[in-house]
Amino acid sequence: MGRGKLRIYLGAAPGVGKTYAMLCEAHRRVERGTDCVVAFVEHHDRPRTEVLLHGLEQVQRREIVHRGAALTEMDVDAVLERRPAVALVDELAHTNVPGSRNAKRWQDVEELLAAGIDVISTVNIQHLESLGDVVDSITGVRQQETVPDEVVRRADQIELVDMAPQALRRRMAHGNIYQPDRVDAALSNYFRPGNLTALRELALLWLADRVDEYLQQYRGEHNIRSTWQARERIVVGLTGGPEGRTLIRRASRMAAKGSGSEILAVYIARSDGLTSASPKELAVQRTLVEDLGGTFHHVIGDDVPSALLEFARGVNATQIVLGSSRRKSWQYLFGPGVGATVARDSGPDLDVHIVTHDEAGKGRGLPGARGARLGRSRIVAGWAMGVVAPVLLSLLLTSLENGPGLANDVLLFLSLTVAAALIGGLLPALASAAVGSLLLTYYFTPPTHTLDIAEPHNLVAIVIFFAVAVAVASVVDLAAHRTHQAARLRAESEILSFLAGSVLRGETALDALLERVRETFAMESVALLERAGDVEPWTCAASVGRDPAVRPDDADVDMPVGDHMALALSGRVLPAEDRRVLAAFATQAAVVLDRQRLVGEAEAARALAEGNRIRTALLAAVSHDLRTPLAGIKAAVSSLRSSDVAWSAEDEAELLAGIEDGADRLDHLVGNLLDMSRLQTGTVTPLIRETSLDEVIPLALAGVPPGSVVLDVPETLPMVAVDRGLLERAVANIVENAAKYSPAGTPVTVAASALGERVELRVVDRGSGVPDEEKERIFEPFQRYGDAPRGAGVGLGLAVARGFVDSMGGTLSAEDTPGGGMTMVLTLRAVAGHGRKGAAELPAQATS
Repeated sequence: MGRGKLRIYLGAAPGVGKTYAMLCEAHRRVERGTDCVVAFVEHHDRPRTEVLLHGLEQVQRREIVHRGAALTEMDVDAVLERRPAVALVDELAHTNVPGSRNAKRWQDVEELLAAGIDVISTVNIQHLESLGDVVDSITGVRQQETVPDEVVRRADQIELVDMAPQALRRRMAHGNIYQPDRVDAALSNYFRPGNLTALRELALLWLADRVDEYLQQYRGEHNIRSTWQARERIVVGLTGGPEGRTLIRRASRMAAKGSGSEILAVYIARSDGLTSASPKELAVQRTLVEDLGGTFHHVIGDDVPSALLEFARGVNATQIVLGSSRRKSWQYLFGPGVGATVARDSGPDLDVHIVTHDEAGKGRGLPGARGARLGRSRIVAGWAMGVVAPVLLSLLLTSLENGPGLANDVLLFLSLTVAAALIGGLLPALASAAVGSLLLTYYFTPPTHTLDIAEPHNLVAIVIFFAVAVAVASVVDLAAHRTHQAARLRAESEILSFLAGSVLRGETALDALLERVRETFAMESVALLERAGDVEPWTCAASVGRDPAVRPDDADVDMPVGDHMALALSGRVLPAEDRRVLAAFATQAAVVLDRQRLVGEAEAARALAEGNRIRTALLAAVSHDLRTPLAGIKAAVSSLRSSDVAWSAEDEAELLAGIEDGADRLDHLVGNLLDMSRLQTGTVTPLIRETSLDEVIPLALAGVPPGSVVLDVPETLPMVAVDRGLLERAVANIVENAAKYSPAGTPVTVAASALGERVELRVVDRGSGVPDEEKERIFEPFQRYGDAPRGAGVGLGLAVARGFVDSMGGTLSAEDTPGGGMTMVLTLRAVAGHGRKGAAELPAQATS
């Protein structure tokens, strides 16, 4: 039994028609004879969606009682028992009611897929786990129900249900999405045109990335090497020289001309050391390309042009940006250079841009070391120099009537041996020494045309020639070998310096590190595997590339990290000398994995500690601050109900006033507790509108005693963009807090002024003030400072006020009052182009 296939309808926002499209697809499949059932679909009282449920078989839902309410969820067991070919499961990110089979609906779907049932589901882009922070910053609403991105990525088919923001708002206004009493609030809050446009762009870009992944997978499976120009990808070839910054900026301007373009900067470190790069300059260029939204890649390649073209075609690039060569004119004798070679071999599918810069033609600095890894052409040339060239030299010398003499002949043959060693290495040089000795003996040592040597000094000359030739060849080969080792170590040091830099920068992206391993060693896939014990199965902690190994034994290269962890690479077998660098990567991967888990545990511990602190403070507040007014109310009520005391009218009025005062205090305390709970759960959603401060401040001052506040609100103040209700609560809490700390008979001053594009509201008291080191702590929940009387509150007023102000895009801070006391400064955003209303409801100076 194979695994079922998952099809997902993806939308940018509620109401775009995901469920409608899913039900239409179900009807099409039923008409084709497919066994299709509705496992769980929520129509949300939308008539057109509800109509589509008719004619489809629906599996009975499971009823669960939670907190006294009967709720329904998908019955996974019933669907598995029914075993349809296709099951419709709406709202993939939904959190199931406690007591369900699984905590999340996507886990229910995984069970159905594992049982071989195809599933069609729906999800909105804001419910993807990786986009939670982005959506929160756009809409101001933190999504509590999320689904892991990997669950959606694994879907066999993802279809975008798209709708223009204006069309979606019209659908909302016509009542096709929410009930009429919710339409106005939705249109002015979550369904604002800017929010919908941003969410739509998120959905399109996310789906475009997934399409790109499918395209890369298809190209890899079918071994397609040519470039498909579906999206502009610009590869910038870096040498580590100062011209790299110019190339990166030029590529960025090219990318800006086309939406969705990507920049990939690549530095190719040649293992034979023919490039010399400044690690400091490469670090600067890496930072620059990342700041411009691109990615930096470090690749090892013996042939720079081939490695660059292979990388470009591997990432399906469309353009390559290179700098003009820094070589001087005479250096072109050694070859056409990287730029010309890349342009010649790029083919019709890659555009190559050669960018001029200030460093062009100034030279490449010190020449790089020559390596000992010789290509086929070098080996063939070496053998030709060692075997063919001595024969040609012999023919040339024998054709001369008066030759240069045996001594000079020996030197000429020795020069060929040295040349063979320089070009082809040790073996061609030894062959050259042997062939040269035979030719010298046969043609130039009397008696000629025989291998006999008549004179002893000629024999000594031939022996010395052979010995010197062998010694020179050995020394040259040893020098080349040492040079190769030095170049190899330099290449390794460059890679390790990048690795160390990532550690110092605190980079903790495990996938990025594994991707760097894959690129550095030209592998198809890399996986970090771990297991709990020696006999436990291996699990994949992270992987990149296609078809990663699931066990170290299945990989082409495995690098153990400790007893129960290994880095598995698939693609080719690495030489032993590469394993030293691979070991460093493996160790760093293990460290990054541990760091990620420690960070997660630390966050969980911090949240738990914060929750414990708040619970402790809340218990203390309930045990004292809430019980105090309750005790007063209880005493007053008991006194009034006492039958053995005859209370006068004045006494009864005083007791009733005490009851009312205690009830007001309780209401205020409970209100602050509820507000703090809303802030901590992220359910505060401000309704921003243009408002005048004189419409809000009088309402906020209703709870303070008469004559305790002096109000100074100029008539010329611009309007502010705020939520009137939240601003009223925030100002009320600030003023009440200031009144508690002000000395008796000294009123609190509330003054407003316009400063550029913002409006400041300053609440000034003349109390004892707060030390500078405590000014931020007073905005934390359950903090009480100074001489505030016990029972006056639980220390939530300022915390609630700052939370409300922050949610409206303003700021709230504390300053010292000149002459003693503290000033609360509330800054709000002024509405551009809107001045004060013509008539003020309050005079410029007023006393409340």
